[in-house]
Amino acid sequence: MPKALNIIRDEHRSIAAVLHGMQHLVRQIRERKTKIDPKVFRAMLYYLDTFSERMHHPKEDRFLFEPLRRRGAGSDALIAELERDHAEGGAALRRVEQCLIRYEEGGDKEFPEFAQEVDRFVDGYWDHMHKEEEHVFPLAEKLLSAADWAAIDRAFEENADPLERDRDEKDFRRLFSRIVSLAPPPIGIGPAA
Repeated sequence: MPKALNIIRDEHRSIAAVLHGMQHLVRQIRERKTKIDPKVFRAMLYYLDTFSERMHHPKEDRFLFEPLRRRGAGSDALIAELERDHAEGGAALRRVEQCLIRYEEGGDKEFPEFAQEVDRFVDGYWDHMHKEEEHVFPLAEKLLSAADWAAIDRAFEENADPLERDRDEKDFRRLFSRIVSLAPPPIGIGPAA
């Protein structure tokens, strides 16, 4: 399997952990009336914004989707749909964030809208990642040549200068660790008592 696809799958796993965490926290509030520290949700939204929106999606658009589009073979509609999802991702995050603020400030009466927006966001994200892994990846493996993959793999490896990449990876690991430390079990370890 091409290195770029393995990188994307690994990144999807990190994103999936955050999405599972969001769903779990909403379920805890819904079913157990648990009070969750909003910092956990904010850290999750920040992770999705800084990692997915600023790094992950642009890399897919530029280095995977564009070469596929050049190959044609009926992938244009699917690629356009996925690029549209990427373009609308920031707005979807802002909607979740706005609902979180309303829930924080307005209390329990605002929870149903917040929960619904989280569910909509997470379901849309699952659908998006499924399309990439189940449809785009096999199509890419079929249509792209060894030379295409060499260029794509190189682009994924060289996407950022090494100092910036190392700093970003450390920052994302630190942020992910913060989410784990803020989130209650079973997602994380929760804040120290």
